[in-house]
Amino acid sequence: MTQDGSLRALTLALQDEIFAIDAEHVREILDLVPVTEVPNAAPFAAGLINVRGTVVPLADLRVMFGMDRPDPTPDTRIVVIEMDIDGEPTVAGIVADKVLDVADIDTAAIEEAPKVGMRWRPEFVRGIGKHGQDFIVIPDMTRIFSAEGIAPAKPG
Repeated sequence: MTQDGSLRALTLALQDEIFAIDAEHVREILDLVPVTEVPNAAPFAAGLINVRGTVVPLADLRVMFGMDRPDPTPDTRIVVIEMDIDGEPTVAGIVADKVLDVADIDTAAIEEAPKVGMRWRPEFVRGIGKHGQDFIVIPDMTRIFSAEGIAPAKPG
């Protein structure tokens, strides 16, 4: 949250939708790195990556939001985030089809997600914001990661 009451967020594309992640949770943005598949893992976090010597779960928000999962493109990136989950600092990577930019979203323009007509699970959406002419989905990252039982990677 900035001093003027806006949410500073990293915007990223997942298919044809724009999502925003609170910028204070973003540690770094990586090009694609090798992913170690985890047998019998949930599709949401079926892989692990190495981030500077730390094993980090790699999550795919497209799974949580019922989207297709196309093959990576030259624009595909991994956004490494850090947040508290159940009182534990947790580091995870998130697949992004494309990282767009950092935007300040006026918190007064963030509305609750509509209960009808959304293709996303409303319990995983913190709100819908507007930036310019675009609607931006603001996922509830803590709820998403808590629901999926992501094991914390200790920040390092």
